[in-house]
Amino acid sequence: MKRELVLITGMAGSGKSIALHALEDAGYYCVDNLPPELLMPFVQLEDRKQTTKVAIAMDVRSASALHTVPSQLAELRKQDVNVRLLFLDASPDTLLRRFSETRRNHPLSHASVDGTQSARDLKNAIELERQLLADLREESHIIDTSQLRAGKLQSYIHDLVSAAGSQLTLMFESFAFKRGIPVHADFVFDVRMLPNPHYEAGLKEQTGRDTEVAAWLSQHPPVLAMEQQIAGFLDHWLPSLKQDHRSYVTVAVGCTGGQHRSVYLVERLQRRFANTWVSLKRHRELDTA
Repeated sequence: MKRELVLITGMAGSGKSIALHALEDAGYYCVDNLPPELLMPFVQLEDRKQTTKVAIAMDVRSASALHTVPSQLAELRKQDVNVRLLFLDASPDTLLRRFSETRRNHPLSHASVDGTQSARDLKNAIELERQLLADLREESHIIDTSQLRAGKLQSYIHDLVSAAGSQLTLMFESFAFKRGIPVHADFVFDVRMLPNPHYEAGLKEQTGRDTEVAAWLSQHPPVLAMEQQIAGFLDHWLPSLKQDHRSYVTVAVGCTGGQHRSVYLVERLQRRFANTWVSLKRHRELDTA
């Protein structure tokens, strides 16, 4: 069986502990806050123990050595380890609120022991953390937890790691533009110009997953044309993305409220691509309702 390594990084307060617990429930041997210097020795040790599924969480407390992680992961891939990077993120306002609610200190807020660095306020600590983690974030599949409940985050993590690891995994996500574009999206499609079931009697309170809404949207040629054009774009470029060693690609489809048009198209696209790619779906606004 091919060895698997899931590396979780991200912002303090974004839910890394919740993600690690989800991986533990999925059968991974999990280690929190492993120093980067111990990454290779730890993986080698677990290999000798014949542990095939390992999950490791690293955070900014290891900032001085985080720059060594990408090269170590490249070496592990050469050793036929299936490496997947997940970066948990959240908006600055969300992080500020979470730290305020829990009354925890940010790991970068303390003054240094030798007195060379004074204490930072929470906002500056978060900004510095984002800078220090920028390189790892660039290489990772980003999960924005700003609007995710703990249970939904656990389910999302489980779906991601349950997908076939050796293949590129497509994540189709619906969202509402009025609540912001998903920060982790690789491609964003705006479908607000399409006919809107919101203004049809009996359809306003339903969603794009309901039969009546789906039947109404399927009768409109612009909706079918949009589906075809998004599918054509992905059909053309997904093989190149796979050759670029991408593990995950997130395709976000947005409408005004994230309830009807975007949900319908995500449902359609996920089913359409499920025969050729590992395809998952997520409805951001419905998941947080």
